[in-house]
Amino acid sequence: MSYAILRMLVLASLGQIQTEMHEQIQRLLDDCREELEQIALKFVFGEVSPTTTVEFETEIAEQARELGRQLLERVLNLLEPADPQVMPQHMQLEAGGYRRLNEKTRNAHVATLFGTIELWRYPYRYWHRGIAERCLFPLEMQLGLLQGATPALADAVGRYMAQAGATQQSVLERLKSQHRVCWGAERLRDLTRDLAQGFEGLTEEFQVRRILELLEKAEQSRGRCRPVLSVGRDGVTLREYRYRFFEHATVGTVTVYDRSGKRLGTVYLAFAPQLGQAQMTARLTTLLREILDRWQGPLPRLTYVTDAGENETKYYRSVLRAMRHPRTGEKLRWYRIIDYYHAAERIWTMAEAIFGPENPRGRSWALRMCRLLKKSSGPSRVLHSAAALRGRLQLSKSRAADYRKAYNYIRQRTKSMQYHEYKRWNLPIGSGVTEAACKTVVAQRLKLSGMRWGKPGSQMILNLRVVLLSGIWQPLYRKLLETRAPKELRTYGLLPQATMSHAA
Repeated sequence: MSYAILRMLVLASLGQIQTEMHEQIQRLLDDCREELEQIALKFVFGEVSPTTTVEFETEIAEQARELGRQLLERVLNLLEPADPQVMPQHMQLEAGGYRRLNEKTRNAHVATLFGTIELWRYPYRYWHRGIAERCLFPLEMQLGLLQGATPALADAVGRYMAQAGATQQSVLERLKSQHRVCWGAERLRDLTRDLAQGFEGLTEEFQVRRILELLEKAEQSRGRCRPVLSVGRDGVTLREYRYRFFEHATVGTVTVYDRSGKRLGTVYLAFAPQLGQAQMTARLTTLLREILDRWQGPLPRLTYVTDAGENETKYYRSVLRAMRHPRTGEKLRWYRIIDYYHAAERIWTMAEAIFGPENPRGRSWALRMCRLLKKSSGPSRVLHSAAALRGRLQLSKSRAADYRKAYNYIRQRTKSMQYHEYKRWNLPIGSGVTEAACKTVVAQRLKLSGMRWGKPGSQMILNLRVVLLSGIWQPLYRKLLETRAPKELRTYGLLPQATMSHAA
């Protein structure tokens, strides 16, 4: 018999608990009503001003918080009966068997949304005294306490840590001001680590569900073109904590566009710096294969929009170009699109090399070429115009090198710069979603003033941040709570005979 079922039978058998709880709650509400009446009368019959209004509203909020704290404390402390004999004497967990102690012990630091409460619960000691095994507290396990915090507060703390601009100190101050919870940095880090590790194994499944929902919405949208599933990845520098040098973290995006080219939503991936970015490659590939395998509708157009970086190009050549549909085995067509704005930057580089810096003629030519780049055969026409101008000029060695590098960037990638065709099909021509992800996922949280990171610490925050920004926090957190429920907690024997006869 599980502890949860047994506890419900015990409570059902002890009718006085219901009466006691009713009486306690009624007394608490009566006391609170009297306090609120005094506060209201003081405000009504006193001087009414902006200052007293603020004081009045603040006092009401404090009373509401204190009512919630006391109510929660009293209810939780009635979940286990006062008489130890009606509780199971033995329990079984993975580590082995545990025996009940007959006195409740106090946990004085249970953190809740309303403040800190005391929780009295029965401990269960490991059978073998010679083994240093910690006591078991079934009630705390059933409540889902995480690092001494209730699931609701743990949820809030995780969101606080994942938000843009958050720091460890700002989260601790927020807990103190909004929840009257005074924690240290170590407890905050422990809770963050537990949430990040719990999310890690569940994130991919909920990201797949999110993309499938977006594809369904895109399929039902209006427009002349097929929906688009667009993939991107990029790198962003992070300052390492110990040696204080910079390395590249990686960010990946999977975005769905509807038939009119409107972006419906994006899920994000992010990983701490790693040589070769193998972790990003593996996770992104697995995510894409799972999406394609489970999507039952018409295949959307598949695009890969990035700059021409080494890792980004390698991923297309080694993975996407050879990818086949997971169910049909049919070779997939991925549209490799070089980010338009990176291409436009090369045009401005050529303009400066040909005409010199701050030259109005160079600015006029660059603007015209940027527009021309989006026309039919745009890359070839830009290259032809640049070559014609270059042939009439004698450039310095440095300017000639800049020109040649920018020219070759476009010349070698003209097949991936057919922006005129892409726009006809409502395909994205810019990697703005991925570029923005480098800022929103990483920079706005991990690159604040003076921040330096170790790889494990940065990955913890990135795990939380991608869940929050992908819009899957709530369902994923509920799933995490379900997985943490102690379903394997078993009891030995039946309820004591006195309790059973009482229940009958």
